[in-house]
Amino acid sequence: QVQLVESGGGLVQPGGSLRLSCAASRTIFSIDAMGWYRQAPGKQRELVAAITSGGSTNYADSVKGRFTISRDNAKNTVYLQMNSLKPEDTAVYYCNAKMTIATILYHYWGQGTQVNVSS
Repeated sequence: QVQLVESGGGLVQPGGSLRLSCAASRTIFSIDAMGWYRQAPGKQRELVAAITSGGSTNYADSVKGRFTISRDNAKNTVYLQMNSLKPEDTAVYYCNAKMTIATILYHYWGQGTQVNVSS
């Protein structure tokens, strides 16, 4: 299995920036895809950004142009650079990994890191 540990959350002012990190317990290039999800109070968990082992990315419309997902294979880490943050970005952010083993798709989740955007 894959262990995921998120870090980098905190309190920032609107318009500020944060970089979230997700450290994986194994080489991330062996994982089909990794992504960031978020869940705000009273709302459904939603996909924010994802990156495949081949480097393809996709983003939620609400964060396009502001957030960037990237990876560092040597450090087994995926990042989410968040710029121009808005109060609406306040949520718990979760790292996710997908991996296919013997035709079975597995999902792994981190414990989450809190992001608060407020004055």
